[in-house]
Amino acid sequence: MSCRLTRRQLLRMSAGNLLAAGLWPGALRAAGQAPADGFHFAVVNDLHYLNERCTPWHEGVVKQIKGHAEKPEFCLLVGDLAEHGKAEQLDPIRSIYKGLGLPLHVVIGNHDWQAAKDRKAFDDLFPKATNYFFEQRGWQFLGFDSTDGPKAKDIAVRADTLKWLDETVPKLDKKKPLALFTHFPLGPLVIYRSTNADAVLERFKDYSLQAVFNGHFHASTTRKLGDAILTTNRCCAFSRTNHDNSKEKGYFLCQAKDGKISRQFVEFKLA
Repeated sequence: MSCRLTRRQLLRMSAGNLLAAGLWPGALRAAGQAPADGFHFAVVNDLHYLNERCTPWHEGVVKQIKGHAEKPEFCLLVGDLAEHGKAEQLDPIRSIYKGLGLPLHVVIGNHDWQAAKDRKAFDDLFPKATNYFFEQRGWQFLGFDSTDGPKAKDIAVRADTLKWLDETVPKLDKKKPLALFTHFPLGPLVIYRSTNADAVLERFKDYSLQAVFNGHFHASTTRKLGDAILTTNRCCAFSRTNHDNSKEKGYFLCQAKDGKISRQFVEFKLA
């Protein structure tokens, strides 16, 4: 015999239990509220710029993104822009991807730190790119820092970011669809997942969360959270390989339409 949960019961469930049950109460609130107009955007993760040998690769990626018939309206860069967090690695990425002629929305990765307390190069070149949100045609996009220095595993989203989320999430519109982007994975059973991912997701359970874009684990993973899809993607790096030994590298070309986000992996090969 099936048991239909009330909305109050749904709201009392933890993010972990909601994940296990495939439920997400925010979708109920947003039913029928999604904007119908569609638009495209690109998502690139784990670029790992090392030196000038990487330049032709990333120039090619930019050229390919610009050449899509489905013209993206902005680009998300989801961390690990550089290999060692140096200005001479981050600055070329900034210059190359400005060539898209699109708004760039960036979050930091662990490789964008030079040391445990040194992220100056990133902050100088990408000011105000730590924790923020923006709107695009009725959609809300929220990017936040999930790093803790250059450490690569067993990482929890830091207390300062959690405080920012607690102050910021109530400002979001619960009736508008929402997408998150941050470097460390939030999807369950994904390697290198943030150790407090459930506590982070808990903050969004009464919102119309539709997509979460993550990097760090260089592989294609897909997890469901009610209507939301949580993903990692293969890297888009000349200097790095994928953790799952897959050979393809590239990025996502996404469409936001009718309150949902669809994503297509686009492979890039250097000619």
